[in-house]
Amino acid sequence: MTRVLIAEDDAPLRRLLSEVLVDAGFEVHAVGDGRSAIAALAAGCDAVLSDVNMPVADGMAVVQAARRRDPPVPVVLLTGFGTIAGAVEAMRAGAFDYLTKPIESPAALRALIARAIASTGAPSTAEPPGKTPPDGDGDDFVAADPASAPLVELIDRVAARDTTVLLLGESGVGKEVIARRIHARSRRKGSRFVAVNCGAIPHELFEGQVFGHAKGAFSGAASAHRGFFEEAHGGTLLLDEVGELPLPAQVKLLRALEERRITRLGESREVPVDARVIAATNRRLDEEARAGRFREDLYFRLSVFPIRIPPLRERRGDIVPLGRSILRRLGEGGRALTDEARGALAAHGWPGNVRELRNVLERAVIIAGDGPIDARHLGLAAAGPAPAEAGPVTLSDLERQAIVDALQASGGNRRMAAERLGIALRTLQYKLKELGLIKRT
Repeated sequence: MTRVLIAEDDAPLRRLLSEVLVDAGFEVHAVGDGRSAIAALAAGCDAVLSDVNMPVADGMAVVQAARRRDPPVPVVLLTGFGTIAGAVEAMRAGAFDYLTKPIESPAALRALIARAIASTGAPSTAEPPGKTPPDGDGDDFVAADPASAPLVELIDRVAARDTTVLLLGESGVGKEVIARRIHARSRRKGSRFVAVNCGAIPHELFEGQVFGHAKGAFSGAASAHRGFFEEAHGGTLLLDEVGELPLPAQVKLLRALEERRITRLGESREVPVDARVIAATNRRLDEEARAGRFREDLYFRLSVFPIRIPPLRERRGDIVPLGRSILRRLGEGGRALTDEARGALAAHGWPGNVRELRNVLERAVIIAGDGPIDARHLGLAAAGPAPAEAGPVTLSDLERQAIVDALQASGGNRRMAAERLGIALRTLQYKLKELGLIKRT
């Protein structure tokens, strides 16, 4: 069995990483510091997943020790925003790659570990690349609130067809989880699910990443590359944050959707592709189309079957059950939530939706130690009844308070506040203007 060594001093995260890789078919040995990781290398492993900042010995020391092995062992680093520079430096020293925390996609983690092992020529006993990951079937989508019932019905009804789906909803509502549920209930469930964050691909690299490129197509293209459309052939392609695409990329995407053929960058030969496309966005694409920022013909091509995913504040009955599901995935399924904690979770505004909830609970697990999670461990604003003369607390009040609390806790650093809330920095900037916390420009 392929063996992965995990070095991470955060115990809950260490357990979560171990669970993700064990579920994928890897044998895992996990330690809590760099010195233990270096010692464990002597027992042999096929890859290392290591935090950058650890006590006793850091990720750089682990990379250096792994490179001294015969043969060298590939190391994938985990890093927060503040230590990305250190991770890049470690890559120059020989690390295979790095991922930023929090880990948004277990599937991406497993795929990166598999690539690291494949780079050594060693066989991997992990899941075949053409299969949906064990936790990628959308079963972690929680729909306990009656308001979620119509959503579940739409999802399961469209799953049986090859119809193009457009998932609409705020940042963090779980669009990828729902896309995976659609894939897992479709006739394509035995083939790959490929998720692409369109907003994370530099504009100049979009064509080569999505449609592939030939060897020598541009400076640095040392070998041919299969694009995301070809990777998803026979399966499902999720185009997340599709509203972030620049207009030139929209033209190429429209052609691929209409003709079901793509042309790799640097080639003239067309390649047929058969992938069901699911698009997702937190933007109002109809408004973007009217404003000329998104092609109207592409909008109509993508929105054959639009599904709006309600934010958590509109399905409050899902919050606590979803919280319990998140705790199970953190390896804390037996952890109790006090009545006060459940009340605080249900009352919070959740501008960052599910992503914010996950971040809050992961932090609460650490603060609570081995005991139950209480309201004071959540770090949420008190949500008691408003004074009679002030009227009812509104959604904007809850969002404003959550953002103010996050900014205060982050010393005014907006990027850190956005990470704490579980939303994109761009979304936080928009919310600050919308709620009147900064002047509009």
